[in-house]
Amino acid sequence: MQAVLALIALVVSTTAFAAEPATPAKPHAGMRPELKLTQTAKVLSTLKAPPYTYIEASQGKNTIWLASNAIAVKAGDVIRFDEGMVMNDFYSKSLKRTFPSILFVNKVVVGDGK
Repeated sequence: MQAVLALIALVVSTTAFAAEPATPAKPHAGMRPELKLTQTAKVLSTLKAPPYTYIEASQGKNTIWLASNAIAVKAGDVIRFDEGMVMNDFYSKSLKRTFPSILFVNKVVVGDGK
């Protein structure tokens, strides 16, 4: 019986040492991928409602509203931003206003961002 237990212990320990080493963790594991700022627009007006900035902007002939984390931006600035998420009939409690359609974005960069 002891010989069987010793043999099992030997097989288990040999298997453990023979296994391939664990793959090292990826250095960026769990981090969000870089946001692509694929959209551009020209700022028409802004509304400050901390912690957000609401931005009315023009894209060609279309006028859109964006909501972003607070950012220093003014009328006339050209901005770049990500695809974001559209919300229809969004009511802002702080502004006491309903936006028929607003794009909530993760990042806004004024100018070329350099």
